[in-house]
Amino acid sequence: MLVQFAPLRLPLRRRLQTAAVLQWVFSFLALAQCCLVLFLVLLLGDGWVLAVLYAAWLYLDWETPARGGRRSNWVRNWAVWRYFRDYFPMTLVKTMDLDPSRNYLFGFHPHGVLVAGAFGNFCTEGTGFSALFPGLTPHLLMLPFWFKVPFFRDYIMSGGLVSSDKSSAAYLLGHEGGGQVAVIAVGGPPESLDARPGALTLQLRNRKGFIKMALQHGAALVPVFSFGENELFNQVSNPQGSFIRAAQDRLQKAMGLALPLFHARGVFQYNVGLLPFRRPIYTVVGAPILVPKTPHPSSEAIDELHKTYLEKLNKLFEENKAAYGLPEDRHLEIV
Repeated sequence: MLVQFAPLRLPLRRRLQTAAVLQWVFSFLALAQCCLVLFLVLLLGDGWVLAVLYAAWLYLDWETPARGGRRSNWVRNWAVWRYFRDYFPMTLVKTMDLDPSRNYLFGFHPHGVLVAGAFGNFCTEGTGFSALFPGLTPHLLMLPFWFKVPFFRDYIMSGGLVSSDKSSAAYLLGHEGGGQVAVIAVGGPPESLDARPGALTLQLRNRKGFIKMALQHGAALVPVFSFGENELFNQVSNPQGSFIRAAQDRLQKAMGLALPLFHARGVFQYNVGLLPFRRPIYTVVGAPILVPKTPHPSSEAIDELHKTYLEKLNKLFEENKAAYGLPEDRHLEIV
């Protein structure tokens, strides 16, 4: 296959959009490692005083990722996120108003390879979350491991990312006065291994921890479906039972991290690389499911709410799929 190169003459805005997404991919794949190396260089070199001071600060600040984080509206409103939005482009779709006196748990689907929709819509103001949902503060939950990396933790917290452990979610959903939104990519890393164009498989059938959490705190459940999320990257074939999938599953169970072997396009050509394709993303926020506060929910109550959530998510998908380019014969597959 011949390599298809990008035209030499492109508008500056297109170049800036590509640069914005390039830095995002770098941040996702390599920034944590670079931050760790920087810390070690400081610690072992002439900057050891700075490293020791930061280590002391890290000790004092250790619990912050599980206590609502430390967001920065300045970072969330960087111009780079508007170029990031326009690259795909990405759109946040509101189906109804949400009462800011409540706390919410957004279930984000599908996970995709790099959860681009969740990041762009809830960790930046590129798509205007605060204008669409005034009085609400979104927090995207991320694996606790990443908040142990020096410097990197401070950067990701500035966008509204917080730890995904139970105490972190409980802190947000139990907030007095409401206004807090915990966003969970429910399928988690395992679902990313099935993220490829055309895929509509959600790992949700036996995932009920978020349901129990919503019941314990009386937080309203909101299904969110991101149309186009799985269209951004191709992935090496890894069917169940294959050697690649077995290795990926073992890695995920051992470290909690998935390793999807994805590829898409490059910076100057369209055939191979780690940049996502320019495919539109429409992240649709559904209607809330009001949940009674039940500090000690029974298994029956959890199962019943889980069933209701699946029905509402499926309804959200079916009502919107035609508007975002999916044929009528395509349906969600819940596994």
